[in-house]
Parts: sequence; structure tokens; C-alpha cells
Amino acid sequence: MRKKILTGLLLSFLLPLASFAWGPNGHRIVAEIAWQHLTPQAQKAVVSILGRQSMPMIANWPDFIKSDTTHQYDHTSKWHYLDFPANIDRAEFDKLLKEATGENLYTQTQAMISDLKNKKLAKDKQVFALSFLVHMMGDMHQPLHVGRDEDMGGNKINLMWFDKASNLHRVWDEQLIDFQQLSYTEYSKAIDIASPARVKELQSGTIADWMFESHVLADKVYGYTKPDSKLSYRYNYVFVDNLNDQLLKGGLRLATVLNGIFK
Repeated sequence: MRKKILTGLLLSFLLPLASFAWGPNGHRIVAEIAWQHLTPQAQKAVVSILGRQSMPMIANWPDFIKSDTTHQYDHTSKWHYLDFPANIDRAEFDKLLKEATGENLYTQTQAMISDLKNKKLAKDKQVFALSFLVHMMGDMHQPLHVGRDEDMGGNKINLMWFDKASNLHRVWDEQLIDFQQLSYTEYSKAIDIASPARVKELQSGTIADWMFESHVLADKVYGYTKPDSKLSYRYNYVFVDNLNDQLLKGGLRLATVLNGIFK
């Protein structure tokens, strides 16, 4: 099983991907920032699980397996998101989060954390859990992954990105990131410049806090972005700081979670 998973991870670097959460570069940026903020003990634990693979290189595997023709991973498709109604307050958000008891972004993030804390977990299951945890921590910081059910997190909101037909979800998954024209390592270094005090501040809170924060940003995105509009330089100007903040937060918070697991 471990060999099959690792083979799939390798293939995911070689085959083109459709538009998923953050896109390949976004997830790698989150993973790279997280790696730089792991304790030596946590880094050692990650290496013992992944071997010669790196966190940035396994970060997209949970999206890649959506194309698996055996359908053995179909049940994981709901792990990437959790939708909410528009403009709800924190009390309503927490109520709906508590009621969302099926497999979703919130419950499965916690499940992967629990699995990785199990020191008797088989190695192939450790690879699986770590790959998904890295990925889902990125997902929860892409605002449209805690967006609205009626438009499938922006997938049904058609737009033009410069001269290309697109949709709101794809713009946030990859097109805004790709517009910056940086590799994932360059991007990581460019935004991972917060002071120690700011890093500590961003790493505070709970998974519920972080998801609510993303949902609030999703409301801002929905409010600004009108269906069928043509987005270009102005849109990047308005949202690039939010974009960079979410990528940085995702990486720093993933590091916090992993440091807590492997302490």
C-alpha cells in the first residue's frame, strides 16, 4: 500500500492537474512555509514518514487522486471543503460547524491529526494522513473552500480572467497565484517575512477560528466579485495582500499543528 501511495505521489508531479484547491503552487507554498517553521523534532518525524519525498511535493497528492480510475479515493472528495451560508456571525458558524458531523474539511482535518498522533499507525497510513493534513490545512485557508453551497464555492460563478474564461474558484485556486510569476520557493521566501511576534499571533487559535476567518474573507470576495465580470490588474491589486496572508497563515498554522503532533 505504501508503495502504491508513493508511486501516486511521484506521478502527481509529472501529470497535469485540473483546477483544485490553491492549485499546485499554492499548496506547495503552504507546505514549504510550514517546513521552515517546524521544530527539529517535527522535521525528523516528517522525514521518517516521507523518506526522500518533501512536504511540498506531497501536498497536491489529495487532488491528484481525484482522477484515480479505481475510485478507491472517491470518499475523500468531501474532505476538501465545508460550505456555509452567506454573512453569518460566529455563533451561527459554530452551530453549523458542530452540526456538520459527516466527513468534511473540519472533521477530517481532526481525524488526520488523531491518526498521526497514533504511534502504532502503519507507515502507509502515516503517509496518507500526513499528505491529507498538509493539503487540507491549505484548503481551509483558500476562502472559497469555506464558501457557499449554492455556487459550489464559486465554481458556478463565471468570470473572465484577463482574456480567458474562468470562474471565481479557479481565480483563487491558481490564477491569482500564477499571476505573481514566482516559483513556490520564491513565493514562500517573499511572504514568509513576518516578525516573531506576528508569527506567534498568526499561529494562535483553533481550527474553527481559522475556518471562520477564511469564511469571513469569502464573504468579502463574494461581495466584491460580480458574476460575468472581467478581472485583471485591479482585482489583483485589491486582493493580493489577502492572498498572501492566507498562504502565509496556512503554512504557519500547518507548522503549529505538526509541531504539536510530533512534540
